[in-house]
Amino acid sequence: MYKLYAHAGWGSALTEAQLAWYGLSFDIEDVGNLFRSKEAREGLSKVNPLAQLPTLVLPDGRIMTESVAITFHFADSAPAGKSLVPAAPGAERDVFLRWLVFLVTNIYPTFTIGDDTSRWLSGDGPRKELRDAMVAYRQRLWGMVETATGEGPWFLGARFSALDIYVSVMTRWTPQRAWFVANTPKLHAIAQRGDAVPELAAVWQRNYPPAAAA
Repeated sequence: MYKLYAHAGWGSALTEAQLAWYGLSFDIEDVGNLFRSKEAREGLSKVNPLAQLPTLVLPDGRIMTESVAITFHFADSAPAGKSLVPAAPGAERDVFLRWLVFLVTNIYPTFTIGDDTSRWLSGDGPRKELRDAMVAYRQRLWGMVETATGEGPWFLGARFSALDIYVSVMTRWTPQRAWFVANTPKLHAIAQRGDAVPELAAVWQRNYPPAAAA
């Protein structure tokens, strides 16, 4: 059985959704809010020195971090018709790799930097300036992803992939769904379809209960 260190609505939802999609057995250990709790950070750092989510314990006890690495770990043993990662080689695989890495190396760090600017700067003015800059840059990056999105129903066309899970999760974060409706309608449509995938219903309910839905 896998063990997922998690906190509702955070990046751990990316891995939790994939565990559910593949029908893998797992337990969840809620670590709490890593920004607000020194105790939470210290506890998780014993398993993952960066104290970041997702952090996954494999059935044999090994630790995996980094959501892209975890995505490929699952795909390596998934049936071909169920895999969230396109087979190599081919154009579909190339598109998948480009935009998955884009999300993780470009958009995701804007949250790492901007969500709690007190980790980097002192003074309310500089902190707000950095936070606002990260939000604006993030919106620009999402615009690039929108331009690369096909006509659907999913990011890669007919195939549901891990990219669609990332879109479903990350569009719930700032600037949140209302912004995507107005500015990136194709991504918003993918996110809505992702919300309706039956295998993921329990994951979305746990991470984004109706009262907190964007």
